[in-house]
Amino acid sequence: MSPSPSSGEPRLAIVGNPANRRVRLFQDAVRAAGLPAAREVAWLDVLGGRAEFRRGEVVRIESPGEDTAVERLLRGTDDATRVEGTALWYERFTAAVRELGRAARRAGADLLDDPDELAVLFDKRLCHEVLDLASVPVPPSPTSGPGAPAVRGWDDVRALMGGPGMRRAFVKLAHGSSASGVLAVETAGPGRVRATTSVERDASGRLFNSLRVRRLTTEHEVAAIVDTLAPDGLHVERWLPKASQHGRAADLRVVVVAGRATHAVVRTSSSPMTNLHLGGARGDLNAARAATEAAGGGRSWAAALEICERAAACFPGTHCVGVDLLPATGWRRFAVGEVNAFGDLLPGLTGLPGSGAEALDTYGAQLAALRAGGGRPAARIDGTGQEHTAHV
Repeated sequence: MSPSPSSGEPRLAIVGNPANRRVRLFQDAVRAAGLPAAREVAWLDVLGGRAEFRRGEVVRIESPGEDTAVERLLRGTDDATRVEGTALWYERFTAAVRELGRAARRAGADLLDDPDELAVLFDKRLCHEVLDLASVPVPPSPTSGPGAPAVRGWDDVRALMGGPGMRRAFVKLAHGSSASGVLAVETAGPGRVRATTSVERDASGRLFNSLRVRRLTTEHEVAAIVDTLAPDGLHVERWLPKASQHGRAADLRVVVVAGRATHAVVRTSSSPMTNLHLGGARGDLNAARAATEAAGGGRSWAAALEICERAAACFPGTHCVGVDLLPATGWRRFAVGEVNAFGDLLPGLTGLPGSGAEALDTYGAQLAALRAGGGRPAARIDGTGQEHTAHV
């Protein structure tokens, strides 16, 4: 059964990197809620087969990022700035969370993150297909869905961009995150190609993530990067013109907890990538809401949040997701760019009016939903009634 007020307070465990800010912020929220500290299970122990889970625990899976030793085990490199290796990362990460899930089930613990859903959320092609089949608005993409072609390199991308409406497209690593390996590509006839990206290519052809967004102005430059990325898997989608605030492109990250949109932040940028670590800045949420309602007759803001909730409903075994919501020019329509499994890292942001989380950050909102019986565990207690521990 799901944690509920009648079954007492949840006993929490968190799988993460113990020194990481995500774990620290979650533990801060646990203390603020008056709950005992969550038991910490290190990703290094998960990957080394030493992790333990206990009957009755509610287990949160956190991002394995920002740890050199974990990165080495997942991607086979000590350099966290390297772009290549995401296919290997995906293979090892999904294998680890599935084994983690089996261990939790054996122990009689509840997971807040379904391993099979995580595998979809970390493959942009699969996630796009799931959303599209559920009639969630998404940018058109030739690389998701039945019969989608393989993308072996720039020649394939160039051919796909010759299709209707695809003159401007985002080319993304299928298993990337935080804009790693993303190129916003524009074509205008034979040989006329330019792209915006944060990827740097060194003299030996290796790719690195940078905090500086740059423009590539020749097809040769773009092709060299795309050809290097292609073995890890690529997703291509139409580049939709975005709404703006103060002359800067704008989108939203909306956090959905237990099926309800609780937090939102506007992200603005002078480049096509609005990620805050790439120079994006938080915009004016009240202005975005007012613009949306003015464009849509007063109900559009609620409709925009409902789109995010519909996207989250495609992943019913995942307690919390972050939805990237793309407003079209004029704030009249919206599409979902991505659904992020670990999209709740928004320190200091309190909940939306009417969400029930007005005084809570994203972690506090998740704890409140659990205590109210709003959890959606993926792995159920096994019902044996035996106290036991399972190991990964």
